[in-house]
Amino acid sequence: MKRIYFTLCFALLKLLTVQGQQTSEAKAREYASTITADDLSKHLHIIASDSMQGRDTGSEGQKMAADYIASQFFDSNLKPVIRSPDGLEGYYQPVELVKKGWGEVYAETGTQRREFLKDFYILGNLNIGQPTQTEVVFAGYGIDSEKYSDYKNLDVKGKSVLVLNGEPKDKSGKSLVTGTNQESEWTSNWKKKVATAREKGASYVFVVFPENQEKFNQYVNQYRHYFSDPKLMLKDKADGMPQDGALFISKAMAAEMFGVSEKTLQKKQQRISRKKKTTSGSLGNATVTLMAASQLTPVDTENVLGLLEGTDKKDEIIVISAHYDHVGVQDGKIYNGADDDGSGTVTIIELAQAFARAKSDGFGPRRSILFMTVTGEEKGLLGSEYYTNYPAFPLANTVANLNIDMVGRIDPAHEGNPNYIYLIGSDKLSSELHTISEEANRKFTNLQLDYKYNDPNDPNRFYYRSDHYNFAKHKIPVIFYFNGTHADYHQPGDDVEKINFTKMEKIGRLIFHTAWEVANRDQRIKVDSFKQ
Repeated sequence: MKRIYFTLCFALLKLLTVQGQQTSEAKAREYASTITADDLSKHLHIIASDSMQGRDTGSEGQKMAADYIASQFFDSNLKPVIRSPDGLEGYYQPVELVKKGWGEVYAETGTQRREFLKDFYILGNLNIGQPTQTEVVFAGYGIDSEKYSDYKNLDVKGKSVLVLNGEPKDKSGKSLVTGTNQESEWTSNWKKKVATAREKGASYVFVVFPENQEKFNQYVNQYRHYFSDPKLMLKDKADGMPQDGALFISKAMAAEMFGVSEKTLQKKQQRISRKKKTTSGSLGNATVTLMAASQLTPVDTENVLGLLEGTDKKDEIIVISAHYDHVGVQDGKIYNGADDDGSGTVTIIELAQAFARAKSDGFGPRRSILFMTVTGEEKGLLGSEYYTNYPAFPLANTVANLNIDMVGRIDPAHEGNPNYIYLIGSDKLSSELHTISEEANRKFTNLQLDYKYNDPNDPNRFYYRSDHYNFAKHKIPVIFYFNGTHADYHQPGDDVEKINFTKMEKIGRLIFHTAWEVANRDQRIKVDSFKQ
């Protein structure tokens, strides 16, 4: 009799559990259905309009977009969580950035003044605020390794060094560093040469551009904007900015510095390969006067955060993110960024409204959800890096980050088939998150989940190129939702008229169902996989 009683109790408990799951799934479908193509279109026609002027970081258009997002968070009754110095709470998290540009920059060799972006360019951080005279010695390839070294008999303390690009190879093409046809890191990472020279006591590093003057001129002209345009960075980094930069100079300038011909410089390089040993120090010393003054200007910008507070597990946080900045106006053309990342921004607005409606009906999530649109992504993932440096909630309590960056277009690989989404990172830190995502898609949306860019050998390295990565660095499980690039990527043609809102609706619902399960399950998802 007792056995029958326990059997009946177990059966009843199982029935109630199944009914509870069915109720939860039914409610999830109900609230996910409020994410619609029409609503997404309504929001995106505002966010990606010409009036927003391309939403460049720190611009008036970016701030107009921030105000619109904040107004939508307010309408959804999301809680403001950022406390201002006067004690008031709001949706805006100020992000402390500076714009680093160049003041006066030149190099004097003898009686000749060499011009920035004509005779040389600079990579990395360098700040020489006053004209500074430095003695320069030739340091071969600037390599110090077990099999080959340019520094064995060379003292560079208090001096600067001139180094050749790349690494030495013998007649058969084998590297003198690796002993094989495989090049070493000394070729691919110029900062390694700078760091080595600094460790040896060198003041500055000159790197000789490998091609002739014509190729040098072409290269500088092609990347002139990159070398000269001001760059945004976190104020914290600017305050402690390392002197890790180098001056990349033409062969003509290198030869003139030491009073030799380009042919003599070439012979020194060839002799290293022929003799399999360095010729460092063999050009004597040169004297150069340098000026490379950095200018730092504060930039006023902000992330926009709104919290939907959970119930019994409200101290655990799920972050759903997208960046709302784009690249502004260039050459008189507005880059509206409808796909990048207006599509992710308005998807967040719709997700917030869907979860808020569930909460108002008494079906709010157990865990809290932080809806966050970040600034400065286009400048180097700056807004999300700032948030993870100064989080509104402890990162230890952050369960997962679902990041949405470009979900409104179709890439060439899926032409004619909009029923797809690239997922990146879902299995890299949590096998449970990956399983939840797959199951949510199987039950509710039936999209083609394409993991092409999740491959660690993906040459595009998309895993490292959007805001989720700043969470992944802290071992917080992530999923990056992405439709791939297209001809209008970072072009003025990325307009709202080309967005597929039906596709966006389906992707938004997949994200909703994934977040619903992560927010409502009994146990926090585990960090059990390290595939980064």
